[in-house]
Amino acid sequence: MASNAFSGVGTAFNRGDGSSAEAFVAIAEINSIGGPNLSRDVIDVTSLDSTGGYREFIAGFRDGGEVTLNMNFTLDGYDDLKADFDSDDTVNYQIVLADTGATTFDFAALVTALGVSVPMDDKVTCDVTLKISGAVTPST
Repeated sequence: MASNAFSGVGTAFNRGDGSSAEAFVAIAEINSIGGPNLSRDVIDVTSLDSTGGYREFIAGFRDGGEVTLNMNFTLDGYDDLKADFDSDDTVNYQIVLADTGATTFDFAALVTALGVSVPMDDKVTCDVTLKISGAVTPST
Protein backbone atom coordinates (compact mmCIF):
# COMPACT_ATOMS: atom_id res chain seq x y z
CA MET A 1 0.00 0.00 0.00
CA ALA A 2 1.38 3.43 -0.95
CA SER A 3 1.83 6.02 1.78
CA ASN A 4 -0.26 9.20 1.89
CA ALA A 5 2.49 11.07 3.76
CA PHE A 6 3.54 14.44 2.41
CA SER A 7 6.18 17.07 3.03
CA GLY A 8 5.49 20.33 4.83
CA VAL A 9 7.09 22.28 1.97
CA GLY A 10 4.47 24.61 0.53
CA THR A 11 2.45 24.91 3.77
CA ALA A 12 1.19 28.45 4.38
CA PHE A 13 0.40 30.37 7.57
CA ASN A 14 -2.23 33.00 6.76
CA ARG A 15 -3.49 36.02 8.67
CA GLY A 16 -7.01 37.40 8.24
CA ASP A 17 -7.54 41.06 7.41
CA GLY A 18 -10.58 41.44 9.71
CA SER A 19 -12.94 42.69 7.00
CA SER A 20 -16.53 41.43 6.67
CA ALA A 21 -15.54 39.45 3.55
CA GLU A 22 -12.31 38.38 5.20
CA ALA A 23 -9.29 37.84 2.99
CA PHE A 24 -6.27 35.89 4.19
CA VAL A 25 -2.69 36.85 3.37
CA ALA A 26 0.31 34.56 3.91
CA ILE A 27 2.95 35.59 6.41
CA ALA A 28 6.21 35.04 4.54
CA GLU A 29 9.20 32.90 5.41
CA ILE A 30 7.78 30.57 8.04
CA ASN A 31 10.34 27.88 8.94
CA SER A 32 8.14 25.70 11.15
CA ILE A 33 4.66 25.53 12.63
CA GLY A 34 3.83 23.68 15.83
CA GLY A 35 0.22 22.91 16.65
CA PRO A 36 -2.59 23.40 17.01
CA ASN A 37 -2.32 21.28 20.16
CA LEU A 38 -5.86 20.58 21.32
CA SER A 39 -6.56 19.29 24.82
CA ARG A 40 -9.51 18.57 27.07
CA ASP A 41 -10.05 18.95 30.79
CA VAL A 42 -11.43 16.04 32.73
CA ILE A 43 -13.46 16.28 35.92
CA ASP A 44 -12.94 13.68 38.61
CA VAL A 45 -16.37 12.42 39.74
CA THR A 46 -15.09 9.54 41.85
CA SER A 47 -17.11 8.95 44.98
CA LEU A 48 -17.06 6.50 47.85
CA ASP A 49 -19.56 4.33 46.02
CA SER A 50 -17.58 4.20 42.73
CA THR A 51 -17.32 0.56 41.74
CA GLY A 52 -14.22 -1.53 41.12
CA GLY A 53 -11.76 0.77 42.88
CA TYR A 54 -11.28 2.95 39.80
CA ARG A 55 -11.57 6.70 39.53
CA GLU A 56 -14.35 7.98 37.27
CA PHE A 57 -14.18 11.02 35.02
CA ILE A 58 -16.44 13.13 32.84
CA ALA A 59 -15.47 15.49 30.05
CA GLY A 60 -14.76 19.13 30.84
CA PHE A 61 -13.87 22.12 28.67
CA ARG A 62 -11.90 21.73 25.45
CA ASP A 63 -8.90 23.96 24.76
CA GLY A 64 -7.69 24.81 21.25
CA GLY A 65 -4.17 25.03 22.62
CA GLU A 66 -1.40 27.03 21.05
CA VAL A 67 0.33 27.43 17.72
CA THR A 68 4.02 28.21 17.63
CA LEU A 69 5.87 29.66 14.67
CA ASN A 70 9.54 29.99 13.88
CA MET A 71 10.11 32.36 10.99
CA ASN A 72 12.87 34.28 9.28
CA PHE A 73 12.72 37.88 10.42
CA THR A 74 11.02 40.18 7.93
CA LEU A 75 9.85 43.61 9.03
CA ASP A 76 6.45 43.15 7.33
CA GLY A 77 5.76 39.84 9.08
CA TYR A 78 7.01 41.17 12.41
CA ASP A 79 4.93 44.36 12.10
CA ASP A 80 1.73 42.36 11.41
CA LEU A 81 2.30 40.06 14.36
CA LYS A 82 3.34 42.96 16.62
CA ALA A 83 0.06 44.73 15.78
CA ASP A 84 -1.79 41.54 16.73
CA PHE A 85 0.24 41.31 19.95
CA ASP A 86 -0.65 44.92 20.84
CA SER A 87 -4.35 44.32 20.14
CA ASP A 88 -6.76 43.02 22.76
CA ASP A 89 -8.87 41.37 20.05
CA THR A 90 -8.46 37.92 18.53
CA VAL A 91 -7.36 37.67 14.90
CA ASN A 92 -8.36 34.92 12.46
CA TYR A 93 -5.56 32.73 11.16
CA GLN A 94 -5.24 29.71 8.89
CA ILE A 95 -2.73 26.94 8.42
CA VAL A 96 -2.99 25.56 4.88
CA LEU A 97 -1.17 22.26 4.47
CA ALA A 98 0.54 21.22 1.26
CA ASP A 99 -1.44 17.98 0.85
CA THR A 100 -3.50 17.30 -2.27
CA GLY A 101 -6.70 18.46 -0.55
CA ALA A 102 -5.09 21.65 0.84
CA THR A 103 -6.26 20.79 4.35
CA THR A 104 -6.91 24.03 6.24
CA PHE A 105 -7.06 24.69 9.98
CA ASP A 106 -9.01 27.88 10.77
CA PHE A 107 -8.86 29.48 14.22
CA ALA A 108 -8.98 32.76 16.12
CA ALA A 109 -6.06 33.55 18.40
CA LEU A 110 -4.17 36.10 20.45
CA VAL A 111 -0.43 36.58 19.97
CA THR A 112 0.98 35.92 23.45
CA ALA A 113 4.72 35.91 22.72
CA LEU A 114 6.84 37.52 20.02
CA GLY A 115 10.60 37.13 20.26
CA VAL A 116 13.53 37.95 18.00
CA SER A 117 16.75 35.96 17.94
CA VAL A 118 19.92 37.53 16.48
CA PRO A 119 22.73 34.93 16.42
CA MET A 120 26.28 35.78 15.49
CA ASP A 121 26.57 33.16 12.74
CA ASP A 122 23.06 32.41 11.51
CA LYS A 123 19.92 34.10 10.24
CA VAL A 124 17.76 36.41 12.35
CA THR A 125 14.50 34.70 13.33
CA CYS A 126 11.27 35.31 15.22
CA ASP A 127 9.53 32.90 17.55
CA VAL A 128 5.80 33.50 17.90
CA THR A 129 3.23 31.92 20.21
CA LEU A 130 -0.50 32.22 19.50
CA LYS A 131 -3.14 31.17 22.05
CA ILE A 132 -6.22 29.81 20.32
CA SER A 133 -9.58 31.16 21.47
CA GLY A 134 -12.46 28.83 20.69
CA ALA A 135 -12.54 25.92 18.28
CA VAL A 136 -10.11 24.90 15.55
CA THR A 137 -11.98 24.09 12.33
CA PRO A 138 -10.33 21.72 9.88
CA SER A 139 -11.55 21.62 6.27
CA THR A 140 -10.48 20.75 2.74
